[in-house]
Amino acid sequence: MRPGMLDFAVNVRAGGPPSWLVERLADRLTDLGSYPSAADERRAVQAVAARHGRAEDEVALLAGGAEGFALLACLQPRLAALIAPSFTEPDAVFAAAGVPVAHVVLDPPFGLAGAQVPADADLVVVGNPTNPTAVLHTRAEILALRRPGRLVVVDEAFADAVPGEPQSLAADAPPDVLVLRSLTKTWALAGLRVGYALGAPEAVARLTSQRAHWALGTLQLEALAACNAPSAVRDAEAGAHRLAALRVEMVAGLTAIGVECVPGAAPFVLFAVPDAELVRKRLAGRGIAVRRCDTFVGLDGEYLRAAVRAEWPVLVEALAEAMR
Repeated sequence: MRPGMLDFAVNVRAGGPPSWLVERLADRLTDLGSYPSAADERRAVQAVAARHGRAEDEVALLAGGAEGFALLACLQPRLAALIAPSFTEPDAVFAAAGVPVAHVVLDPPFGLAGAQVPADADLVVVGNPTNPTAVLHTRAEILALRRPGRLVVVDEAFADAVPGEPQSLAADAPPDVLVLRSLTKTWALAGLRVGYALGAPEAVARLTSQRAHWALGTLQLEALAACNAPSAVRDAEAGAHRLAALRVEMVAGLTAIGVECVPGAAPFVLFAVPDAELVRKRLAGRGIAVRRCDTFVGLDGEYLRAAVRAEWPVLVEALAEAMR
């Protein structure tokens, strides 16, 4: 993406973290001469556990939700089933580790109903809401993926962008469900990398068994404690409501120019246009970046993804021109 482009390609909610969070992180800069403390790690774990009503040994702090995917090979699955279209990082991780993968490709509109997961898959990875489709699966649909001897990993990187988080399994996930969460998008911390995993102590221990000491730095631990505090959770919920209303407006605008949008509940919209690559290049020529989607398993050259932003009318106007 060229500097100065209007960026609908990246799903970080704002241009930077809120001022109160910047100030809190800045207050810790003088501590960077020391290794991260056990007290800082404990405060971060306690904040995450309290937020979701989990025991502390059910929490693993991560350097971004993506680190959770990087650690999945530590679970040593015999066959990993990846619900697609979805975030592509697990593909790369399992390929590097030599783990066999089965792609369970969902048909439009990309719901889980009828998904045929191989019976011998002992690990299933699913997003909720899913990137890039924005589809929000129900708790019942995800729990139906469980089988004896199987672990279900749920990517909830965008769950806090859904008002009330009605389908989240973070608070009461059963022993065979591992939830990955991220603070990167909501709090505009992409440059800091902060997230966490929630699951049964045995699963969490296996996931993190090969990590180095001091896996997270002082500022990451401070951000985890700050962003999981009750006041921050309330702020995130208020932001989720604003985002949901903005998404409705954006989808209505896209639909009005004849664009077919996939129903969803994430801070981005997946939509279909004829010759998506040509349209994407035309938008780029107008200074607007959107995400190509032909790199996702299960999507062809008809789809693009755009973040929900207040500037959506600019995108709609340019898209109407680009499709002519």
